[in-house]
Amino acid sequence: MLAGSLVAASGLLASPAAAGVVPAPVAGKLVAANPVDVTPHALNGEVRAFAEIGDTIYVGGSFTQLRTAASATKIAQPYLFSYNKKTGAVSGTFKPKLDGAVSALLVNSAGKLVVGGAFRNVNGVERRNLVAVDPSSGATVSSWVGKSDGGNVRTLKQYGGKIYVGGAFNYLNGVERHGLARVDSATGAIDAGFVVDATGGRNSVAPYVWTMDIAPNGRTLVIGGNFTLVNKASRNQIAVLDLSATGAPTLANWSTTRYVPPCIKPQEFTHYVQDIDFSDDGTYFIVGSNGGEGWPAAYCDTLARFETATRGTGLDASWIDLTGNDTITSVEATGNVIYLGGHFRWLNNPNAVDKAGTGAVDRLGIAAVDPGNGMPIAWNPRRSGAPTGTTAWGSAVPVIWKGADGIYVGQNSDGLGNEYHGRLAMFPTTGGRTVAAVQAPTAATGYLWSGGTAKKLKRTAFNGTTLGASTTVTQANMTGTGIATRAGDKLYWDKSGKLVTSTVTGAGVVGASWATGYNSWYSTSALTGAFYLSGRLYYTKSTADKLYYRYLEPDGHIVGATEFSVATTGIKWSTVRGLTWVNGSIVYGNTDGKLRKVTFTPTAATVATSSTVKIIDNGKTWTSKTLYFAAS
Repeated sequence: MLAGSLVAASGLLASPAAAGVVPAPVAGKLVAANPVDVTPHALNGEVRAFAEIGDTIYVGGSFTQLRTAASATKIAQPYLFSYNKKTGAVSGTFKPKLDGAVSALLVNSAGKLVVGGAFRNVNGVERRNLVAVDPSSGATVSSWVGKSDGGNVRTLKQYGGKIYVGGAFNYLNGVERHGLARVDSATGAIDAGFVVDATGGRNSVAPYVWTMDIAPNGRTLVIGGNFTLVNKASRNQIAVLDLSATGAPTLANWSTTRYVPPCIKPQEFTHYVQDIDFSDDGTYFIVGSNGGEGWPAAYCDTLARFETATRGTGLDASWIDLTGNDTITSVEATGNVIYLGGHFRWLNNPNAVDKAGTGAVDRLGIAAVDPGNGMPIAWNPRRSGAPTGTTAWGSAVPVIWKGADGIYVGQNSDGLGNEYHGRLAMFPTTGGRTVAAVQAPTAATGYLWSGGTAKKLKRTAFNGTTLGASTTVTQANMTGTGIATRAGDKLYWDKSGKLVTSTVTGAGVVGASWATGYNSWYSTSALTGAFYLSGRLYYTKSTADKLYYRYLEPDGHIVGATEFSVATTGIKWSTVRGLTWVNGSIVYGNTDGKLRKVTFTPTAATVATSSTVKIIDNGKTWTSKTLYFAAS
């Protein structure tokens, strides 16, 4: 994960990411990690698209054969089929005949199935790359007139009675459109008021739109693919369009240089923006990419979050997650969880190439991350379980799609969740769980817990301004005298130089500690104070006058592999001893024994300045690295 004002990882310096964006923790709804057992198996090719009508799931891709989960009998139904999601039975009546792969599906406003792909004929009649079919029989809907001139249709999105069509084409319905068009959902008629051309292909390859998504309110469209110009303005691989209430498009004042440089193999990875998806509330969108080496100049093999409302040039992501140069091919942001799929083996892996580096978290081809910081959460089904004679590991997960009952995954291999799932699987909402929104204690008044002696802490009343009475409390499980910080009902603390976690009771009793294996690389011995806030662990060191942070993911207790520093002025952080956050201020001890506080604004360009420093206590007792705040 990378973000912040200054970035420094082990052996790696990175450019600034989006300043001023610190997403607040939000509760997420995570699907079960065990796929349902009834989904059919595609026996070759890959699954690229899903759609849904009632209990019927439609599946498109490059496969030519399939079978049900309950039978070994092969079914010849190339490129597009449907099945009952409750029983897994493949439809015997929905039998469209296409002569090329399907890449996109959606149900239009008339209840018909709109199909995009790389086909020339449908049901024996020429109908290039775009068609509507009857969802019961697969017969062509002749009254739906959308079609392209050739090339392919790669992506379809729908809003407000209109369908956005992206791909490699120069004409749609006989009207000149380059890579992007909009048609009437019910009729397929071209929308004359929407003219947005994506042109200027990279690396001498003809241009195309590969992926896109539209915000839930219909006012922002983001496109990605092989282009360098949008309506003749410079936009490389990714562009944002503002849409008026009537749908009229305007190229937004939004651009980034992070998808301009080539990755390591530009002839192999013509474009590296692979998928784009908006969050459910539309406040941000996620971009997944491939490409190999290219960081820090380029977001190659990277998951990135961008804020929808941000405008400007040279923009950076709010955060990124690096795989160690493995491909991300699909993303789905839903339920305040971000799902991603691809050919990756690790996340939180900025410090190595094609191997697990310091801090790497193993996630084989499918994962879920926290939308606030991009850190992997505790969900790890893996692209594994393919039986002998099938494909154990493929290069891509072309689609992750949210259905009514769970997350559907299409891939080009045959294992998911350590089970056989030929090219597709569904992770159900049933059996999932809530990912808690974990924050630092937010009370304005409470208690400062400070240390200095193993197994004993001093508990001092504090109203944000002045101190009250103190008592000494025995904490039999807390054997360390280093940093400590509360996050929800957990205490993260230093135990013999390692970060450990304990659950804290309502009365403040610290329970037995445990450590996470993913954090075995991380030493806390050099830290002189620390506090958790909004998915970050802020801390100080005696060796530098800087306020640092790393991401800290409470769901799994994983530490980010990248170290950042934030801008402050006039504060001697190297003499800090003990650090905590209380109601908008950093409260800290010092080698001089005094207790101080300073206003802390994590979204500001300068997060803290000496002009707001106030002394809380002139005594000589505030010298312990152990200092944390809690309501009780």
